[in-house]
Amino acid sequence: MFTGLVDDLGLITHVADTPAGRELRIRCRYTDLVDGESIAVNGACLTVREHGALDDGSTWFTVAAVITTLGRTTIDAWRADAHVNLERAMRLGDRLGGHMVLGHVDDLGVVARTEQVGDAWLVDVILPIALRPLMVAHGSITVNGVSLTVNALLDDGVQLSIIEYTKRHTTLGELVAGDRVHVEADVLAKHVERLLSPWRSAGVEVA
Repeated sequence: MFTGLVDDLGLITHVADTPAGRELRIRCRYTDLVDGESIAVNGACLTVREHGALDDGSTWFTVAAVITTLGRTTIDAWRADAHVNLERAMRLGDRLGGHMVLGHVDDLGVVARTEQVGDAWLVDVILPIALRPLMVAHGSITVNGVSLTVNALLDDGVQLSIIEYTKRHTTLGELVAGDRVHVEADVLAKHVERLLSPWRSAGVEVA
């Protein structure tokens, strides 16, 4: 489980197709990684396969995305020299500064518009129809691994208002119209929707 608070900006240094899946080698600042641990890469929970240190003091690790993951993320399009948002799994007792994030990408959104308005970086994201009922104004959403608050509901998605700190310390400041992004809806909203769906299917009006 994660919180959606990005704690490092990784750099992809190598991409290759291997028997384990599409393998990525990522440079980071983590000094105590363990093979087999979970790490969120742009919001997708992946497993550290190998890790090591570099002469300049930085470190690296590899992860691999299997065909199922590639089918619901943008990882298949990632290339070397791209930055990615990183977050290690939370420990029991850690501060939950964002919200409960599973690292399971639900679907892809598409950036429709970005605009700097005062001190806020506004990003409009078009969402797949299935995700739209899971959004509420001022509720939680995870975009590319970053815990964010829904600033406003749009007819076809949501508007995000990103603070200057988040813009500087994540990849969200690089977004432009047309970019695809990983979206994870709030897990509580997904459970409520799942519980209500049989009643709706039976024609019971749910307020």
